[in-house]
Amino acid sequence: MCNFAAMIDTTIYQNKSAVYYTLGCKLNFSETSTIGKILKDAGFHTARSGEKVDVCVINTCSVTEVADKKGRQAIHRIVRQHPDAFVVVTGCMAQLQPDEVAHIEGVDVVLGADRKNDILSYLSDLKKSQGDIAVTPTKDIRAFVPSCSRGNRTRYFLKIQDGCNYYCTYCTIPFARGRSRNPSIVSLLEQARGVVADGGKEIVLTGVNMGDFGQSTGETFADLVRAFDGVEGIERYRISSLEPDLLHDETIDFVSHSRRFMPHFHIPLQSGSDAVLKLMHRRYDKALFAEKVQRIKDEIPDAFIGVDVIVGTRGETDELFEESFEFIKNLDVTQLHVFSYSERPGTQALKIDYVVPPQVKHIRSQRLMELSDIKLKAFYRRHIGMTMPVLVEKPKKGMPTHGFTPNYIRVEMENAEQLNNQIVQVRMGEMNEEQTALKGLIL
Repeated sequence: MCNFAAMIDTTIYQNKSAVYYTLGCKLNFSETSTIGKILKDAGFHTARSGEKVDVCVINTCSVTEVADKKGRQAIHRIVRQHPDAFVVVTGCMAQLQPDEVAHIEGVDVVLGADRKNDILSYLSDLKKSQGDIAVTPTKDIRAFVPSCSRGNRTRYFLKIQDGCNYYCTYCTIPFARGRSRNPSIVSLLEQARGVVADGGKEIVLTGVNMGDFGQSTGETFADLVRAFDGVEGIERYRISSLEPDLLHDETIDFVSHSRRFMPHFHIPLQSGSDAVLKLMHRRYDKALFAEKVQRIKDEIPDAFIGVDVIVGTRGETDELFEESFEFIKNLDVTQLHVFSYSERPGTQALKIDYVVPPQVKHIRSQRLMELSDIKLKAFYRRHIGMTMPVLVEKPKKGMPTHGFTPNYIRVEMENAEQLNNQIVQVRMGEMNEEQTALKGLIL
């Protein structure tokens, strides 16, 4: 990453200030952090409150219509707040709608998916110039742009894969990020050792379709997991998301015996109706999904299992939603991440008959979120009275000190600030007043 600074005269950037705004997924946050490091190495610092800002970087999302709206709002707001700053817009919205973004008043450069780490090449002398576009057509994107972000002193986000070959009917991600690709295991291990050198204890593996790892190198996700497990100094790895058809028994079995890979899974279901899954062009049915959940629970009874669900997709009739709801209700999972379907231009879903009214989407979403709340609280309460290792995290200002158990239970602890970035044994108490964490007593 630092090679860019070496090739460019960065003296003009010394003591310049920058601000960063990120929308969307963990992968975006990881990539913004990498951009921040590139600018820091070139002489920039993160702007302090009230300080004149020289560069604004906005990393956008485009997974839904709401995400696009938030992106446009963010750009307009930041331009108003910093009218003299050089404004760079990147991310999925920039890749998919470069002309529209470039025409927003105040935007100086639009960087596509494979240009983020080249940002220094486009800053020039920071003189404002309306809407320059540097976007590679998605079909031509081949390069993997590395990223390893420092979310805080305990948790790092390491990008292991980018792009997707699946082309689900509702999704624009393949059009925004391109085909599935990845770096070598050797290069990823080097980044993991860098986290150790930086004092990091936990790495979250991120990507678009991580189970597809190996498209570029002929390796497999299982190979990668085994290699990571051998890196001394990393206490915890978490796998952010794996498609059910790519969550192989080999991976589940490995996690069940690993000291470093946490009993924490995130699996996108999207619908508990086979008819809807077929309309979505998903590559599994609900029987396979249930089999994967059961396999995890058989091997790791206390595993945390998060599940993505989309409500209100085209073709999801009332009967099909009820089928999906009952299926999810009977699944032994921990938490649901519920999304309302959003019409995306250029997707095959627009050819499907029967459009779900917005008010129906809202009702369905509320029902699933209530079900999620019931499942999550029941999971937490089953652990009251247990003693578990917790990695203490530095709290935000005014917030209680907290940390997470291996199976991702949030624990709040008193008088633990001095234990930041340490793993301590904690006895799990009752739920806090907000019902968002267990109270913990450090032993």
